[in-house]
Amino acid sequence: MNKNNNIYKPKHKTSIGGQALIEGLMMIGPENAAIAIRKPDGEIIIEKRPTPKKSAFSKIPIIRGAVGLFKQMVLGFKALMFSAEFVDIEEDISEDGKEQKPSKIDIFLERVFGDKLKDILIYFSVILSLFFSVGLFILLPNFLSELVLTKIFEFEKGSKVLLYNIFEGFIRVFLFFLYLYFASKLKDIKRVWQYHGAEHKTIHCYENEEELTVENIKKYPTAHPRCGTSFLFTVMIVSILVFSATGRHENILINLIMRIVLLPLVAGISYEITRFAGRSDSKIVGIVNAPGLLFQKFTTSEPDEDQIEVAIEAMKNVLVEDRELDKW
Repeated sequence: MNKNNNIYKPKHKTSIGGQALIEGLMMIGPENAAIAIRKPDGEIIIEKRPTPKKSAFSKIPIIRGAVGLFKQMVLGFKALMFSAEFVDIEEDISEDGKEQKPSKIDIFLERVFGDKLKDILIYFSVILSLFFSVGLFILLPNFLSELVLTKIFEFEKGSKVLLYNIFEGFIRVFLFFLYLYFASKLKDIKRVWQYHGAEHKTIHCYENEEELTVENIKKYPTAHPRCGTSFLFTVMIVSILVFSATGRHENILINLIMRIVLLPLVAGISYEITRFAGRSDSKIVGIVNAPGLLFQKFTTSEPDEDQIEVAIEAMKNVLVEDRELDKW
């Protein structure tokens, strides 16, 4: 019954989404976000938090996408740090067998920032992650395309703008593919990919209005058309069009700065496209979603029953009685 196209044309498209964590996952509903973690002893613990209140920006197209992405990253890092607290990690032991004391830097930071230290580290991690992503997937492809086309193929700087940006986009997609490929080889990341798969399968089951049981959820695919991986692929395509429309400066430094300045616009447009595509069942949208679904073969894996149980608990804790509230 729930095979192939029927899976991607559910009875109820939901805005509920999630994020895979360390030995668990987070589901985000219209009113609450729920984190479910499987502890080393097998117990599932639930942390329920209210979702961030919508600001005035949430109704402004383009802007809401950029603002929402940053908020999502902050919420995600908080959940990730929470899940890390339950991982069975051995304490640091010195050579003489004694537990190591906090470093002077740790003591200094704790003294200066106090209870706010954890929040500061979260926002710092988000900003650091953004810088890493911008450097790897925006600045590096721009630099490499400039280097290859001007030095090797001897194109004139500032000429053939569309070709430059298509080549830059190709490099960006290739780097993204390599990043996912090598990340998928790490043992700990494989577990995260399995929880990512459990998240998607559970959402599929809910959208098809079936009871949330392990047996019902197991038959669904690990890929989902409204996944963040698909969003990232949309960002890459939109960046080619936006950067082409704004031209390409002869000075490589100015060129790089222009890309950083335009990133919120790229993220905002990508969000609006994803929002629209999520509501449509047309064949054109299916073609647009196909690359994102393909990339999810690297970011999701088949979960085991224990992982699906964790996903069920997270999902149940964000559901509301009125399904219209979580409608996509």
